Amino acid sequence: MELKQFFEIYSKAALGFSGGVDSAYLLYAGKKYGADIRPYFIKTAFQPEFELRDAVRLAKELDVELTVIRHDILAEERVAENPADRCYYCKSALFHALKKQAVEDGYNVLLDGTNASDEASDRPGMKAIRELEVLSPLRECGLTKGEIRRLSREAGLFTWEKPSYACLATRVPAGNPLTEEILAKIEKGEDALTAMGFSDFRIRVFHDAARLQLPESQLKLAVQKREELLKILKPHFPTVLLDLETR
Repeated sequence: MELKQFFEIYSKAALGFSGGVDSAYLLYAGKKYGADIRPYFIKTAFQPEFELRDAVRLAKELDVELTVIRHDILAEERVAENPADRCYYCKSALFHALKKQAVEDGYNVLLDGTNASDEASDRPGMKAIRELEVLSPLRECGLTKGEIRRLSREAGLFTWEKPSYACLATRVPAGNPLTEEILAKIEKGEDALTAMGFSDFRIRVFHDAARLQLPESQLKLAVQKREELLKILKPHFPTVLLDLETR
């Protein structure tokens, strides 16, 4: 099946919209093929502000109304405990919230941006999506990440070269409770590193330390900017580590 055919069958749908490469292209394609597709961005402590800004920007560029749902994800006890299968409880809570709002708005079909490159077999989040009968058009139509980037570039979407991004909760080891405080520290640190010229990196929590995971090409830059990195991160983390097992 191709996306054109998919949207002929499902001509009215709500989209779980992150502002990333995949959901951005899916929104573009839905509009291109004449579907009534409405994007919903769920803002929690796990999504940094830049993701919301990107979602708002893209919706404006495509002239599509964006609905922002604010959800206190840390009020979900099983999510805040941060078990190994946290993503299952998180996705379940978020898509339940999305479904409730979408149905009130008249949308009974839910979509997400999972693509054909995503390994779905043993991912807890994918289990939650299947249980809620969320459809994944990009995956169903066999579109891989590389193809989606190419198509996005051809369509003129600014998201085509956006690095893949996992939510802030993934920076904290399973079993360590998630709090607003630690998530805010990670977000501030990553915002600062982005402003310094770093890209496609992670600040992961290792005990109380900040463990920097950078692409190999940026390790030299980290050494050159050592003092600046320490000045930025030490107010939030007592120890700053550079992980030599690069991203």
